[in-house]
Amino acid sequence: MHPMTPEEKAILVSIGSARIDSALLAPTLKTTATAGPGAGGSSFFIRSGDRRVRLSINDFSPLSIEPAADGIVVLRKGEVVASGQIEPALCHCPEQAYITISERCIFDCRFCPVPKLQGGVKDVETVLAMVEEAAGRGSLRAISLTSGVADSPGQEVERVISVIQALRERYALPIGVSVYPTLTSSAELFAAGADEIKYNVETMDPDIFVRVCPGLSLDAILAALEGAVHIFGKNAVFSNFIIGLGESDACVHEGITLLAAMGVIPVLRPISVSPLRAGEITIERPSADRLLRLARMTRRILEEHGLDTRRARTMCLPCTGCDITPFRDV
Repeated sequence: MHPMTPEEKAILVSIGSARIDSALLAPTLKTTATAGPGAGGSSFFIRSGDRRVRLSINDFSPLSIEPAADGIVVLRKGEVVASGQIEPALCHCPEQAYITISERCIFDCRFCPVPKLQGGVKDVETVLAMVEEAAGRGSLRAISLTSGVADSPGQEVERVISVIQALRERYALPIGVSVYPTLTSSAELFAAGADEIKYNVETMDPDIFVRVCPGLSLDAILAALEGAVHIFGKNAVFSNFIIGLGESDACVHEGITLLAAMGVIPVLRPISVSPLRAGEITIERPSADRLLRLARMTRRILEEHGLDTRRARTMCLPCTGCDITPFRDV
């Protein structure tokens, strides 16, 4: 069984799902997303060599998972695409307690099912219990918190601050936070004990942004990211940049360059299709070739600005499951 290559991982990420017999998935091997475009769906992780990939469970996927003598193989049309082992997720992902605090949102980004699902809001005690359970299973390296906007961005930041303060009393682990920014959120979250921050631009095409993120401000998010670098420092500020909304490669290049010049590391996230958003948005999941091309381009730009994804300790960049991550995968 050979370690997964970048090209093999890109094929898996470009499809993003697989069929799998439930007998291969113990409870600790399956996770359900509660935030972002994949919210509501179940998935699992495959580890192969130094690479990791997350695949959603889809009975109609062209990929299938089959047992092998020393792990599993991923098949497409009967041919082996990749091999590895199914990796346990501590809490949403391996080696992290990655927790969504508010599983609801007052905003209505067209790619995201969260506003349709309108889930619950976790209190401090619930989050502490989830982290304690993850820590009890060993190999916990970081705590990551994300959240929709249940009432207002300001109230959400206050809610997250309360959680961070409670966690800091118990854990010396790095804590990363992903929320919608306010004018003071970076300073407040840093003071509470957050080590890394992520504010998502979603797309750097202004015309697409207006269509898919009504009610949000790309300029405000960019300003918040720039300010966050002054507080958290380089290699500690990140931003999800969705790929597959109709943006051009030139737009991606320009956007990555702008973010990197600020000291922000972009996370190029292939768009996931949500059935709850059918008919509201036109998307095209990027091909394996495009994912590799853009990841290599991103690495070159990050290197030019002294940024390195391997410095990140929380959230998506150390996980790598959903993306082709510069420096770690290519």
